[in-house]
Amino acid sequence: MVDERARHFRRLRRLRRSARRWSVLAGGLGGAAAVLTPYAGLGLPDAAWAGAAGSAIAVAAWRWVDLRALAAVPAPPALDPAAAAARSRARLVAALERLPVGPGVLAEVRRVRSRLALRGTTAADAWARLDRAALTLAGLAGRLTGLAEPAVREAAEADRSLRDLANRVAGVERALKLAPAEARGSLAEAHATLVGQLESGVAAYERLVVAAAGYVAEDAHPSTQDPSATRLTEATDLLHGVASALAELRTAHTPLRTP
Repeated sequence: MVDERARHFRRLRRLRRSARRWSVLAGGLGGAAAVLTPYAGLGLPDAAWAGAAGSAIAVAAWRWVDLRALAAVPAPPALDPAAAAARSRARLVAALERLPVGPGVLAEVRRVRSRLALRGTTAADAWARLDRAALTLAGLAGRLTGLAEPAVREAAEADRSLRDLANRVAGVERALKLAPAEARGSLAEAHATLVGQLESGVAAYERLVVAAAGYVAEDAHPSTQDPSATRLTEATDLLHGVASALAELRTAHTPLRTP
C-alpha cells in the first residue's frame, strides 16, 4: 500500500524543480545566443546556439504546463494514523518473511507477544503449557504421516480453539475486576467454567502429543537393530579378521633363528 498523498506532493516538488532548471537553462542559452549571434555574424555555430536555446525554452514551457496541470489536481486525503501504522507493519512483516529465517522469527515474536498479553491472568499457565505441547507436536509433524495425518489436522484446529478460549478467559477475568458487586457472581461462575474447559482442553492436547510421540516411536521399529549399527558391527568384525590374518602371515614368514 502506497501513500498516494505523499507521492502526489513528491511528484509536484520534482516537477517544480525540473521546470526551474529548464527555465534557467533556457535563459542562459537564449542570452548566449542573443549576444553571440550579432557578435560574429550569422553562421553554423549560431544555428546551434539558437537551436539549443529554442529547445530549452520549449521544454521549460512544457514543464510549467505540466506543473500547473498537476497542481490543479486535488491532493489525495491523508492516511489515518492507524492505517499508516498498519501499512508500515505489513511492509516490515513482508520484508521479514522474505528472509530464510523470517517465518520462524515472526512466529516466535507472535508467540511471545500473546504470552505477554495474558501475563497475570489464570490463562497464562495454560497458555504456556499449550505452547510447549504445540512446539513438541510441530517437531513431530514431519513424521506423522499416513494414518496420523487426520490427527495432525485435528490438533491444529484444537490449538486455535484453545488459544481463543484462553483469550476469552483472560477477557472475562479482567472484566471481573471491574464489575460491580451484584454482577460478580455470574461472571465468576462463567469464569470458573471457562477455566475448567481450558484446563481440560490443554490436558487433552498434551495427551494427544504424547500419543503422537508414541506413534513416531513405534513407527521407527525400535525393536530391530539400526542398519547403520549393523554395518558398523560387520565392518568391525571384518577388520578383526584381517588383523588376525596378517598376524598369522607374519608369524609364518618369520625365519627361524638358531640359538
